[in-house]
Amino acid sequence: METLERTIEWHAGTVLMIDQRVLPLHYEIKSYTTYQGVADAIHTMVIRGAPAIGAAAGFGMALAGLQSQATTRSDLQRDLETAAEVLRQSRPTAVNLFWAIDRMLRTAANAEDVRAALIAEAQQIADEDVAINRRMAEHGAALIKDGDTILTHCNTGALAVVDYGTALGVIRRAHEQGKRIQVFADETRPRLQGARLTAWELMRWGIDVTLIADNAAGHYMRKGDIDICFVGSDRTTANGDVANKIGTYKVAVLAKENGIPFYPVVPTSTIDLSLAHGDLIPIEERDEREVTEIEGVRIAPIGVKVGNPAFDVTPHKYVTGIVTENGIAYPPFEISLPRVVRGG
Repeated sequence: METLERTIEWHAGTVLMIDQRVLPLHYEIKSYTTYQGVADAIHTMVIRGAPAIGAAAGFGMALAGLQSQATTRSDLQRDLETAAEVLRQSRPTAVNLFWAIDRMLRTAANAEDVRAALIAEAQQIADEDVAINRRMAEHGAALIKDGDTILTHCNTGALAVVDYGTALGVIRRAHEQGKRIQVFADETRPRLQGARLTAWELMRWGIDVTLIADNAAGHYMRKGDIDICFVGSDRTTANGDVANKIGTYKVAVLAKENGIPFYPVVPTSTIDLSLAHGDLIPIEERDEREVTEIEGVRIAPIGVKVGNPAFDVTPHKYVTGIVTENGIAYPPFEISLPRVVRGG
């Protein structure tokens, strides 16, 4: 069976992605040669996770350069702006998407050979992501003690990035250091990224994992079974509010109530200093069938009203610290986050 070394890869004008919708029962690779195809892959969650979405957007812009039939720089720029707008519409919450698109447009504006420069820049975004994840893992693993039991929510492993992982990267690194750890993984309704992806990745890495229903997290916290929480982030604002997969807010509140440290693991590309607080973050509302069906089987009454926000916002008062590739930011986040974004 053909496999990829990374979640997303560039192969001579084709973007290859692991299809995360069919894991863990099937391992399939999707290929794309158009930016429209990449935008659809992001929207339909063939690829997901803020850093992985950013890399996909970069490769999508590189494909747009190759697709364009423009013979003048101005026409090529217009084609790239069109592609950028299509990619921006694919998902609204993860700031990495917009960060990568803007970076690619700046590259195009300053390059002599635009098409070659776009390919190189997209690959650079992907390579940087792997290095960033490994640096975050070192900082975060220092917070984990030998014998700790860790709670995590959604999927933040190699599948959510180009390679290695954010919050799961921290856990992975602690395991590699020889620390004896256990992980409780929330199932993460409605798309079950914890059940389908996180459990699969942790088992592949040989890490002791227990899958639990989302509603069970508070039970284990109250019993004293959880020592520390690590989650990801799709956008973190200037005051330290964190948008992450729906259900994260509940985990953070319960952690605070039970005296358990709560750490989002966040590459600086996911920190949006232009937004003062989390209420300004657009929250994606997804298809109601994600709630009313499981694997195509209806589980709710026909005609029932459905709310399906993909993300929620955890206010900064519940956040112990924010792990980045440039160190750990602690409150007050208005001071510490600009410092880590600048590089320490």
